[in-house]
Amino acid sequence: MSVIWRAFDQSLHRMVAVKVLTSSLHADHGERVSVRSEARAAARFFHPDSIAIYDYGETVTTGGGVAAFVVMPLLDGTPLGERVEQGPLPWTEAAAIALRLAKVLMAGHARGLVHRDVTAENVLLTADGPKLLDFGIAAWAGDPDDDRGTPPYVAPERLQGAPTHPAVDVYALGVLLHTMLTGRTPYPETTWEEIEAARRTAPPPRVPGVPYAVATLCQRCLAHRPEERPAAAEIVSALTAALGTAGLGRHVRRALTVAGSAAVVLSLLLWFQRTELRSPQHAAPPRPSPTSAQVESSPAAAITVEHAVAGFRAALEDRTPCAATDADVVLDLNQVLNALVAPHGPAASGGTQRLRVKLSDRMREGRLAPDCRSELEARLDEIEAALDVN
Repeated sequence: MSVIWRAFDQSLHRMVAVKVLTSSLHADHGERVSVRSEARAAARFFHPDSIAIYDYGETVTTGGGVAAFVVMPLLDGTPLGERVEQGPLPWTEAAAIALRLAKVLMAGHARGLVHRDVTAENVLLTADGPKLLDFGIAAWAGDPDDDRGTPPYVAPERLQGAPTHPAVDVYALGVLLHTMLTGRTPYPETTWEEIEAARRTAPPPRVPGVPYAVATLCQRCLAHRPEERPAAAEIVSALTAALGTAGLGRHVRRALTVAGSAAVVLSLLLWFQRTELRSPQHAAPPRPSPTSAQVESSPAAAITVEHAVAGFRAALEDRTPCAATDADVVLDLNQVLNALVAPHGPAASGGTQRLRVKLSDRMREGRLAPDCRSELEARLDEIEAALDVN
């Protein structure tokens, strides 16, 4: 329904993308008014993982028709569709992409906007992560449905002409998640005619070989009835929890490996100690107990507040386990941390308790992974210990 051109903005001297809506070449005035209304609505919506709308306009073509166009940023990246053509993605990668897209949809749905065409070709994998394209042709929830969209991603109720609803985006996201996990769409139909002729009565297909929570979520998104699908906010919460559990599992496996190595070392030390005890000539005189001065000068007591705070910041900004944390959440936590380390009695102000409350609230909102919270809680323990010592 459109052609995208690489263009140069002569006014602001920047490269841009111009989407020319080919369907408007033969559309009447009412259709162009609808497109303009949608572009204006999308221009008021901003999300870091969505594409902004720079401008909208109409132009007379050489054939005398009128074409509507939308001007957007020009991004470098790879369409998700090309990545999927190479084969299924690891479930953690697929879930992380779906999580970022669900956050965009959640923000759009909160404003009453429905994307209507969430597909692998409308997701661009950039250096900053996945970006959802085409919010420039979004519609208001409740608007009459039209024929926009890509057949494999079209929700069943759209075939009956149901009004636009956020559930159609959830269905499309379910198709996309299934496609990323398996390398193919959940149903074989690829045209409008094939979809209209299909009679789906069996439950949606279930993805094998992935965690139960992810497979169940994907299946719920593909529910035939829109009211049975989860909201975008619920998807965000479920995927955050699933990825958090995966991160926790990696920590546990690493801890078990370290613990196993430590057990071997301890066994060797005990064996050597028993050997020395059996040899009187190697017996060493008893060691004197450490003095209080020696205890106070031990490395464990030398940790500073600055060092503990730096550890908290490093954990918050680390790719693991806090990679999925929103930028505004990071900013909020850092601001509270700045107040905590300010002069004049930071411990008395209850700053660490404020941070603990915020960590709890953000995890409950689905904006902080459980293993990220656990790591930050451990860093807070270090800060409190340093405050007590200093």
